[in-house]
Amino acid sequence: MNRFGWRATGGLLVLPLLLLVWSISSALSAGPPKVVARPAGDVTHVTPPRPGSSHPAGPTRSGYLPPPDPIRPQTQPALPGEGSWQTQVSVRGQTAIRAAFLRPDGQFTGNRVGVAWLNQNLVTMVLHPGDTTPGGSGWPESTQVPGSQRNRLLATFNSGFLMPVARGGYWQGGATAVPLVRGAASMVFSRDGHLDVVRWNRATPGRDVAAVRQNLSLLVDHGRITPEVNNASWGATLGGGTYVWRSGVGVGKDGALVFAVGPSLSARTLANVLRDAGAVRAMELDINPEWTNFITYTHPGNGVAVPHMLTKDEQPNPYRYLQPSSRDFVAVLTR
Repeated sequence: MNRFGWRATGGLLVLPLLLLVWSISSALSAGPPKVVARPAGDVTHVTPPRPGSSHPAGPTRSGYLPPPDPIRPQTQPALPGEGSWQTQVSVRGQTAIRAAFLRPDGQFTGNRVGVAWLNQNLVTMVLHPGDTTPGGSGWPESTQVPGSQRNRLLATFNSGFLMPVARGGYWQGGATAVPLVRGAASMVFSRDGHLDVVRWNRATPGRDVAAVRQNLSLLVDHGRITPEVNNASWGATLGGGTYVWRSGVGVGKDGALVFAVGPSLSARTLANVLRDAGAVRAMELDINPEWTNFITYTHPGNGVAVPHMLTKDEQPNPYRYLQPSSRDFVAVLTR
């Protein structure tokens, strides 16, 4: 082809090339694409984006825990994404908090339970007292997350019942609000910031213990649902119903913590979810919609913590632990 042929062909290509450049420029000037929430029928939950990756280089990285298995759906057929874990919070490039969502059983298929998984190699747990539960003064922690800790604040979650109905005690920093009860389900906070869930069998806390918060009996022990699930009372509910908002916490064999919260849960279905999320020991915490919550935080500025409920229909004030709280609670901080 001679040079005139090339010019003719090049002229034919100019127009589509200009159109392509105009199209790309228009798309770029329009800004980033919009984030679209998932359909209401899906079980997954969209959360604010967090930096970091859920796939560290390998198991030798400090603080690394292998990802947990998906939670077995509690009813079939499973919905897309049901029981699958999503990264919620990353610390130093590793996933510190994951979340999964699933229906509680085959009866209440319109409801969703949120489950959080926490890597205790990357986070530390602190029990905060409340003004009325346990009440009193002189505790080593304040009744809210102090401003000095809010840059490190990753999450918070509710504690147990009012002490007169908890069938257990409260001990923190060497002081007793209510005497500890042998055999009671107990959150045991160690001085190094780890939280364990046990059936209490000590006379007094050891020197390695920072706090003990007891509530009812264990739901899960040695990876199995306990007989108490069928035989014990699991709290006064609104309207006297069995299937209500409930929350619970458990510990896995690898030391990871799991927390579940949601509506239309009985003690049995809460136990099922915690066990299937990997808990080898688990206990119920508070119940009823005004007290149950799991909250994560983003930090748009120094000392600023913005709360985000785990599930969209949790009802307590999301800022409840950023101001003096009437009830005790657990704060999750970077380790």
